[in-house]
Amino acid sequence: MGKFVYEGGVKTEIEDRALTHLQLVITAKLRRGEPFPFSWREDASVGGGRTTVWIQPGSSLVFKYFGSRQPSINRAWIEALAFTANAPSGLYLVPEPAEAGDEPGAGEVPVTPPL
Repeated sequence: MGKFVYEGGVKTEIEDRALTHLQLVITAKLRRGEPFPFSWREDASVGGGRTTVWIQPGSSLVFKYFGSRQPSINRAWIEALAFTANAPSGLYLVPEPAEAGDEPGAGEVPVTPPL
C-alpha cells in the first residue's frame, strides 16, 4: 500500500499499482502545465467522506511506494484515468479495465460518475 502526499500534509493510502497509474496521469498533466482537481474517498478508519485537492505545476507531491518493483502498465487504465482528469469533476480513481484485446469491449473508457 503506497501513499500519496499533497503539500506535505494531506495524504491517503493507495495500492501501489493504482498509485503508479495515477502518478503517470498526474505527471503528464503537470508537464503540460494543466491544473486539475484530484478527489478520493477516505477510509472509514479516518472518518470517511472524501477529499479533493487542487493540483497545479507548483504543487508539492510525493508518491511513496511500499513495494520495490514497478508494476506493469495498463494503457487502458491510463486512458480511463486521463479521461476523468480532463473532465470538469477532475481526476478520481476508476476501477482497472481489462487491457485492449483481452476481452470484448476492452480498452473502452468507463463512464463512471465522480465521487
